[in-house]
Amino acid sequence: MRIGPYSIDPPIALAPMAGVTDKPFRRLCKRLGAGLAVSEMTTSDARLWTTRKSLQRMDHAGERDPVYQQPISVQIAGYDPGMLADAARYNVDHGAQIIDINMGCPAKKVCNVYSGSALLQDEVLVARILEATVKAVDVPVTLKIRTGWNHDNRNGVRIARIAQDSGIAALAVHGRTRADLYNGEAEYDTIAAIKAAVSIPVFANGDIDTPQKARAVLDYTRCDGLLIGRAAQGRPWIFREIAHFLATGKTPTPPSTDEISSILLEHLENLYAFYGEQQGVRIARKHLGWYAKDRPENIAFRAVVNRAETASEQLRLTREYFAMLDVPLARAA
Repeated sequence: MRIGPYSIDPPIALAPMAGVTDKPFRRLCKRLGAGLAVSEMTTSDARLWTTRKSLQRMDHAGERDPVYQQPISVQIAGYDPGMLADAARYNVDHGAQIIDINMGCPAKKVCNVYSGSALLQDEVLVARILEATVKAVDVPVTLKIRTGWNHDNRNGVRIARIAQDSGIAALAVHGRTRADLYNGEAEYDTIAAIKAAVSIPVFANGDIDTPQKARAVLDYTRCDGLLIGRAAQGRPWIFREIAHFLATGKTPTPPSTDEISSILLEHLENLYAFYGEQQGVRIARKHLGWYAKDRPENIAFRAVVNRAETASEQLRLTREYFAMLDVPLARAA
């Protein structure tokens, strides 16, 4: 699939997730098969652009890998068309090659300030935001949405048509309403209806956690690509697994314990380098839990490794944990 001048190959993208899709994780997922990796949500409020969190989220130095060449996609969030246009320009000036607008986040703190999926309640405002942002920059602008605000207001098809008319280059649809949060099952019927209503590329998102599910969702929805979120936490190799299955129809061999250990240790080192030791150690704890979540030893491992206060101690405990494993940690595909 293509987004503007960019070929997204394979058409499998890492979904933007606050507190997860930082630069170390994006680079790792790209190396392990993601055709695109979208940044964490960045604010459209210029007063916050110089905070440490914003500076880290908008740091894309060295992210355009000379081998894989995936474009840099930055997600912005807000409610004011002018502020979002300014944020788009600012991020393009700082390395963004695709701007993604967040109208899918269901979090209360986001929706309470009329951002994220709260915007789906106001289709006129949606059009104003999209038109202003597309006009502001010379790079492709994409949009992430949900199927609607709640079950009585599933307006995803109308929003998709507004997006296409506004010049949006591609659309990602999480198959739940805002009211659903992450509960229940994804609405692939609604995603299919949205895809049928527009001609721009559409990513399907929601509950895609195996290569077989990926194939089934593409076939059912007729979407152009897939957006993978929570299933990549602790399992960044899911992108190459899905790409392999889509290309061959064969279930890939799960990574060995040694390879998972190598991937995780690389991830930890990159977190320390990016955030500094103290913050990196804290952020690493959630990733350690995700990597180890499928083994019965996980509870004991997390209890020990979460007490580590230094990078060297965290690395040592992680190496010791993997050294005592003799079977693959990965879930069966």
